[in-house]
Formats: sequence, structure tokens, C-alpha cells
Amino acid sequence: MYVWFRLLRVAVTGRRRGRFKMGEESRIPLRCLPSDIDMNFHLNNARYMMLADLGRMDIFFRSGLLTTARKRGWGPLLGGLQVSYVREIRLWQRFELVTTIETWEGTQIIGRHRFVLADGRTAAIILTTGGVYDFRNRCFLEVGEVMAAMDNDHPPRPPSEEEKAFMASHQGLRTLAKTFD
Repeated sequence: MYVWFRLLRVAVTGRRRGRFKMGEESRIPLRCLPSDIDMNFHLNNARYMMLADLGRMDIFFRSGLLTTARKRGWGPLLGGLQVSYVREIRLWQRFELVTTIETWEGTQIIGRHRFVLADGRTAAIILTTGGVYDFRNRCFLEVGEVMAAMDNDHPPRPPSEEEKAFMASHQGLRTLAKTFD
């Protein structure tokens, strides 16, 4: 079951939380519900990815990306992700989803989602790569073009070693996947 009611809450409360600017964090308080758990009574591994969607959507709503994309026939698309589970999130436990756009290079945007427990420790971290797809021209856009369309002048920082390794691994896995076609 998808997280529709949580997504609706993120959409409705976006204006109150203000416009998202590059370099900032999206912070969404959450609680592990019965619909989120597996047989070990902790947050299901697949649910982490669904909850990470909320952080991305919050940024898409509040940055103006969705409005800009719809007007131009574009769409943000997730390319891949890597997750590391560090600590469990138990049933009824409160936590915060902290989402950031870390950097971008060419057509790739690197995002990060941290699941932060009440005591400040990280329960899990997800790195994502994605881009903005131009459906009319059937290609991914250079991220600089997307940022300019959104009147964003925040320059990207160079990717860290971990981000470079993630991008290379993702590209290698994409290449491998296409060999099965």
C-alpha cells in the first residue's frame, strides 16, 4: 500500500513550511505505523523507499520544480538508489526524514535521505540519482537548464568520493541491465 495520506499531508503543509531553496533540507516528522512494519515489527525495507518518495515530493512541490516541469512537458524521474540500514525503526517509534539535494552533474541529480531517530542517530541513509526528463524531446535535460528555468542560481558542489562511486556503480548497473534486452 502506497503512502497516499502521508503524501497528501506533505502537499497540503508545503506552503506553511516555505519555499525550498537548494542547499536546504526537507524535514518531515513521521512515525512507524502498523502498515509500515514487517514480521520483525520494524520498518519494512521497501517502506524506506516509499517514505523517501515523500522527501523528494516535498522538494518538488516546494522548489517549484513540479510547476515548471508540467508547463514544459518535463518530469522528474528516479534513476536508482542505494540504501544502508544502520539501526531499526520499531513500531510506533517517531523519526524524521531529512532529504537534501546534494549536488548535480550533467543530467544526474544526487539526493540523500536520512532517517533520523529522536536521539539524533541515523537509522538508514539512501542515496538517489535521478534527473528531469523532457517527454517532448525524449531526453534527460542538463540539470543547469532545469535550475535556470526555476531561477535557481545555487551552484552545485563537486561530488564527494562516495557520490562519484555511487554514480559510477549506478551507470555500470544500467549498462548491465540493458544487455538483457
